[in-house]
Amino acid sequence: MNKVSRPPRENRVNLIRLSVGFTVSAVACAIPWVALTSVILPAVLEDINAAGKESMLGTINAVGSVVALLANVIFGTFSDLTRSRFGKRTPWIIIGGLIAGGAMALLALNQHSFPMILLLWCTAQLGYNVMLAPFVATMSDRIPDEVRGTISGFYGAGIAAGQTIGNLVGARLLKADSGLTHGWLLGAAVFAAIGIVTVIIWPREGDNRGESDESFSAKRILESFRPPKNAPDFYYALVGRTLMMGGYWMINTYLLYIAQDYIFAGNANATTLAAELIASMAVITLAVSLVAALGAGPITDFIGRRKLPVALASVMFAIGSAMPLIFHSALGMYLFAGIAGLGYGVYNAIDQALNVSVLPNPDEAGKDLGILNLANTLSMVVGSLMTSAIVVIVKNMTHTSTTPTSAYTVVFIVAIIVVLIAAWLIMRIKKVK
Repeated sequence: MNKVSRPPRENRVNLIRLSVGFTVSAVACAIPWVALTSVILPAVLEDINAAGKESMLGTINAVGSVVALLANVIFGTFSDLTRSRFGKRTPWIIIGGLIAGGAMALLALNQHSFPMILLLWCTAQLGYNVMLAPFVATMSDRIPDEVRGTISGFYGAGIAAGQTIGNLVGARLLKADSGLTHGWLLGAAVFAAIGIVTVIIWPREGDNRGESDESFSAKRILESFRPPKNAPDFYYALVGRTLMMGGYWMINTYLLYIAQDYIFAGNANATTLAAELIASMAVITLAVSLVAALGAGPITDFIGRRKLPVALASVMFAIGSAMPLIFHSALGMYLFAGIAGLGYGVYNAIDQALNVSVLPNPDEAGKDLGILNLANTLSMVVGSLMTSAIVVIVKNMTHTSTTPTSAYTVVFIVAIIVVLIAAWLIMRIKKVK
């Protein structure tokens, strides 16, 4: 296996603390983030303009993702260059969480103006990625390669658990009085606190003021956008993750609308039934993804392989995505939750370890992981815009203001194709087994 990063040796207790910190942060961030992106935000936009909800959601996700993209690369570089008594990652992790939390608190007070929602959601994306870039770089800094799969597995399990719980929480809030407002306040509280909590759980990052210093400059920031040269595996990993997560977000960002306009189309109680369906799917996905994520990391460490399990997980997600096409009913969505959830759990458990293994230069881990993590933001742009475009095109072709079920048939087909291309790209990686 290609070992490009050689972090200092941590003792067993510190590795456990790092693992717990990664897992707690992953769960805590994913719950409100998914509840907001998949349920609360779509419901708020539907209240503003039901006929234009898909376009508004696509616009918000696209603009927000551009902000996130820039923030991830810039602040990944900033953290590489930071010298302080608290280390180079810790200050940014705390600051980013506070920015995201503050933006979400303001969103609770501004739910009826699309321009304000757009502005504040972009600010939340900014804060989240100010925190995320140095957070992920910590795995390269402090986790040895021989246990990186296991710790990445716990991190992936945290993401999988948090995302499925987030759908469950979002569905419950959707049915509650003032649930939309409470959703934003939940996000505000979690994000304001999680950066502080994470660095308390982790062993304290050392004072790095004695390291060689490279001052901030406009040139250095521009260089942060310079991708590594002669690193084809890096780009296969980048594009592969972008497409895999793009397929994921094509479906999951629009899960509320899919349940309302595809599964329960024409039903007078579609919103209530959609909330119940999403809640049930979350329970199924939570169970299978936790099993997958907790088992996949240690297994890949034992067999010494990352690439093949990631590709097979992508294929499994594609198979799950075909279920709502075969069974146009709640059963199809339950099968999607189980099969695709299993694939996604395995994928999340291993992919971050794969990403760290393809880094060409460990001294620029923050910058390069920031570029790799563009996949997280680019994928939301790709997924949101593709689904939004498909729905708008089908509406125009059928000359209707309501969303026809055929629109989401096309969405599932395109998502399957995109995810299978992602699996093929991952298999082209050469230097990682």
